[in-house]
Amino acid sequence: MKEFSEYEEMYLKRLFEAHTENPSDIIKTTTLAEMMNVSPPSSTEMIQRLANRDLVTHIPYKGCRLTPEGFQEAAKIKRREGLVEILLTEVIGYEGSINEAACKIEHAIDEGLEIALDRMLGFPEKTPSGERIPIIKRHIEPMRTGILLPLSALPVGSNATVEMIVMRPTDSRTIELAGLGVGEVVESRSDGIYSSGNKLEMSKPVSLRILARTNEVI
Repeated sequence: MKEFSEYEEMYLKRLFEAHTENPSDIIKTTTLAEMMNVSPPSSTEMIQRLANRDLVTHIPYKGCRLTPEGFQEAAKIKRREGLVEILLTEVIGYEGSINEAACKIEHAIDEGLEIALDRMLGFPEKTPSGERIPIIKRHIEPMRTGILLPLSALPVGSNATVEMIVMRPTDSRTIELAGLGVGEVVESRSDGIYSSGNKLEMSKPVSLRILARTNEVI
C-alpha cells in the first residue's frame, strides 16, 4: 500500500473532484492552484511529484490528469471523507464544521478502519448531503457475533442487544417511551427491525444512532 503525505492526499482529492465533473478534461495548473489556495509554482511542484509516482500525467504548460492508479487512490481518499461525514452527522450528531472535521480525520483512516466503518454504517452509497460516495472493491465478510452496529446495518436474520443510544437526553427518552432502551433485544427481519415482536418505526438517521451488539446470526 502506498503512503501519502496529508498534502499529497489533499491534491489527489481535489483532482478527483475536478475529474468527477469533467472526466476527460486536463486540469489546468492555475485551476488546481486556486483549488488548493497555493501559488502556481507550488502546484506545479506537487504535480511533478505525483507524476513521478505514476499518479498523474503531467502535460507541461497545460496541466495534468489522474492516471488510472491515481484515480483509484484519490477515490479511496474521497470515500473515507464521505464515510466520516456520515459518522459525524448521523451517528454522533456533531454540530461543528462537518467538512473541516472530516478533512482532518480522513487522513488518519487506514484500510482496516475504513472497512470497519463502511460495515458499521451499512455500506452507504451517498453522504448526508446527497453526494455519491465512490464505490471501490469492498471486503464484505460474514457477520460475526459480538459486533456493535447501528440498527440500520443489522443483517436480516440477526438479533442484537441495544448497548448505546447516541442522542440528546430528551430524544433518547422518547425512544425509551416507545419501548426501546439499552438492554433491549432487537431482531432484523426483511421488512424492518422488531423489538418484543413489534415493528419499530423510525427514520434511518435515528436508527444510525441506536447501536446494538449482534448476538446471533440465523
